[in-house]
Amino acid sequence: MLRISRGGQNVNKLSTAAQLRFDTRRIALAPDVAARLVRLAGQRMTKEGVIVIHAQRFRTQERNRADAIDRLLELLREALVRPTPRRPTRPTLGSKQRRLEGKKRRGDVKAKRGSARYED
Repeated sequence: MLRISRGGQNVNKLSTAAQLRFDTRRIALAPDVAARLVRLAGQRMTKEGVIVIHAQRFRTQERNRADAIDRLLELLREALVRPTPRRPTRPTLGSKQRRLEGKKRRGDVKAKRGSARYED
C-alpha cells in the first residue's frame, strides 16, 4: 500500500503500511464475546469473519506493524469486557410534568391552526 500524503523524495517509492488479518473463526471465543467483537469490529470484519486492520500512521513498517497489533489487542480487550446491564428506573415527577407540558403546548399550537376566521 502506498501512503497518500506530501513528503520528500521517497514519498512514492516506499510502501511502509501494514495490514493485519485476524481470523476469528480459528480461536475459541464465548458466544457473547464473539458477538461483542463483531459489533466492535464493524466494517473492519469481512463476511468470512476476518478482521482486517490497516496501519499507516508511522513512517516505518515496524512501527506500523506494532500499531496494528496494538489496535487488535485493544479491540479484543474491549470485547472481553462485559457491559454493565442497564438498571430500569422510573421517570421522575419533573420529567413527567415536562413531557405533559410539551404535549399540551404542541396541542395548543395545532388547535390554533384551523381556528382563524376572517370577517369583513
